[in-house]
Amino acid sequence: MIREEEVYRIGKIGKPHGVKGEVTMMFSDDVFDRVDAEYVVIDTEGILVPFFFEEYRFRTDETAIVKFADIDTQEQARSLTNCEVFFPRHLSDGSEDGFSLNELVGFEIKEHIYNKVIGTVCGIDGTTANTLFEVRKDDGGNLLIPASPELITEIDTDSRTITMTLPEGLLDLQH
Repeated sequence: MIREEEVYRIGKIGKPHGVKGEVTMMFSDDVFDRVDAEYVVIDTEGILVPFFFEEYRFRTDETAIVKFADIDTQEQARSLTNCEVFFPRHLSDGSEDGFSLNELVGFEIKEHIYNKVIGTVCGIDGTTANTLFEVRKDDGGNLLIPASPELITEIDTDSRTITMTLPEGLLDLQH
């Protein structure tokens, strides 16, 4: 069984494309192509299931037409519509030196000076000029923290933590 901490979100399945089981896949990270992966993981009714590629072709920088093995009809393809797409962390091309920001969802953010846990990265906001970590604090509140390499002092993949030096007053802001 695939566990949530073993994968990270890279996209979502759109509507069927044609009648032979192809689907549109919207993605924010093309890691599946960079590492020539054989499969992605799809959340089907709360269960993480590997779906193996038969073939895919890019339509844009953020969408691909995908044919999965054993998905051969429009009805089967339609059952995947709006399902979240994940990628296995162990197959990722990320390393200590370079991560896809999506891989960091689920990591805890710790403040460097006081070594205090701020919260957990629950999303990445790339809609602004500066990419932001969406952080869920332990008290349930949310906080946006710049995902700037200048603020990150360490990323520890074993303990799933990001240590950051944060600007003074940032933690006082609520979102």
